[in-house]
Amino acid sequence: MHTRITKILASVTFVLAVLFGLAFLGTGFTHMLDDGAVCVETDFWQNASLADRVSTREGVQESSSATRLCQDGPSLGQRAADLGGELPWLLISSLALLLFSRLLKAVLQEGPFTHTVSKRLTVLGWFVTLGTPSAALVVGWSQSWLVGSMAPNVGSGPALEGPLVLVIPGLAAVIVGKFLADGVRMREDLEGTV
Repeated sequence: MHTRITKILASVTFVLAVLFGLAFLGTGFTHMLDDGAVCVETDFWQNASLADRVSTREGVQESSSATRLCQDGPSLGQRAADLGGELPWLLISSLALLLFSRLLKAVLQEGPFTHTVSKRLTVLGWFVTLGTPSAALVVGWSQSWLVGSMAPNVGSGPALEGPLVLVIPGLAAVIVGKFLADGVRMREDLEGTV
């Protein structure tokens, strides 16, 4: 299957995977060398009433929605926890795009209905299905720990932060990969009997 759109898409996904990988490395490297403040937002005090009245009309209630905490001269742990809010999604995105690019290259080389394509689609699906909650847990927990390190009365603990809806297309890719594998097996059986 040598369509122009598939070739272009395979190339574009590979380039995007490389760019996300470079962003992952660059962000990690430059952030660890940065000596600026580390900031994090928390909704721990969400819906808390404000101490000073904001100029609003009569009958309007005021509350805070998010609190931004910044630490000047952060510790190494705080800087690493701040990275935990960015790097997991860059890594997951880069690797998922790389797996998708490999899938498209297999489609170009062998056609869409082969064992290789079904295996690569299944691997991509499992990666997205398991990688999404893993990245969400790392991001949520690192942000929670960072808030707890700046405001000890808040505490920290496991939290999920990010688009968990990506688990659904990941599971769909696993299911379609299994269907493709069954279809390839049936086609081979049919070709063997004819």
